[in-house]
Amino acid sequence: MKLSDFFTPRATEAAPPAEPKGRPPRASAAFAASLTFEAVERRYGELMALRGVALDVAPGEIVCLLGPSGCGKTTLLRIASGIEKPSRGRVLISGHEVAGPERFVPPEKRHVGLMFQDFALFPHLSIVDNVAFGLKHLAPAEAQREARGVLARVGMVRHAEKFPHMLSGGEQQRVALARAIVPRPAVMLMDEPFSGLDVHLRERLQEETLAILRETRATSIIVTHHPEEAMRLADRIAVMRNGRIVQVGRAHDLHRDPADLFVARLFSEINEIPWTVSGGALRTPIGPFFVPELAEGDNAILCVRQRAVQLAPVGEGLPGRIVRVKPLGDSALVDLAVQGFDQELRARMRESEVPQRTVEVGVLIDPGRVLVFPADDL
Repeated sequence: MKLSDFFTPRATEAAPPAEPKGRPPRASAAFAASLTFEAVERRYGELMALRGVALDVAPGEIVCLLGPSGCGKTTLLRIASGIEKPSRGRVLISGHEVAGPERFVPPEKRHVGLMFQDFALFPHLSIVDNVAFGLKHLAPAEAQREARGVLARVGMVRHAEKFPHMLSGGEQQRVALARAIVPRPAVMLMDEPFSGLDVHLRERLQEETLAILRETRATSIIVTHHPEEAMRLADRIAVMRNGRIVQVGRAHDLHRDPADLFVARLFSEINEIPWTVSGGALRTPIGPFFVPELAEGDNAILCVRQRAVQLAPVGEGLPGRIVRVKPLGDSALVDLAVQGFDQELRARMRESEVPQRTVEVGVLIDPGRVLVFPADDL
């Protein structure tokens, strides 16, 4: 059986030539494919860009690769697409090896769509010709019909005869998405596709892109360094650091139970307070936090989520004093001097809940929202 047997043959019906009024047409769908990385490594001389990456993406699943610049996200995407070869390990699509020690399938035969960060539109081609570029196996008239149908889905068919420089950033993003999905890929790979857009446009295009990915049922990997974007888009998030995947899970699970301090920082605004293990626990003003994995005298980091810190009347909780307030519109950051803590704690709360002047207050901290990590867990 060939890899191509796993994907839907192209339909030949003509797509509507103009944008319909009301709800846009649905994008065509292909059979979803699984995507698997097995102990993938990538070495550039002495530099190890990827270190034993293992990840299974289920058919139709959307996974975000999240992490800082240089952690290996884009390298993994390029290996999945076939632009680069792994130094070790294997890549499989629907169980068929497309990259490994004995086999390498070129990009054009992987049924993979790739959307770059800078959109990479051809400046000398019209919008419709940009979208039809990957349909050279079709007759020109059919390729044009397919391209216009997908442009209608992303709301860009009225710009079909224009050139990329005549479009805004958001419009170019839509065209790039249309070009990536028109071949009906089984796997869609997107490298920070929203990074160059302003906040409001980015959120709207994220929602539109997510709807199209759901319609096409393409198994998708989206690279981002924005935790909020990953939480908005992904079924699961794979957090990467220094060429490794350090934790994979749903957004809720990563927020509630981060594997280490690095992950905790991504998904929570936290106060990080150095502490020393005594009697098998961190003895804090809000109670002991037992850490059997740490030895007596070890250094640890007590992580108190900003939203776990609440103000109360004097006499309730720990004695505290408001040091400063930074309004953020509907919310505010409040820095507090709290009895028993050597450093100030920061709370994030509704602006309406913050006293208008520096006052003595009670401070309540929810122990269930406190995390503890080794001090060297970085």
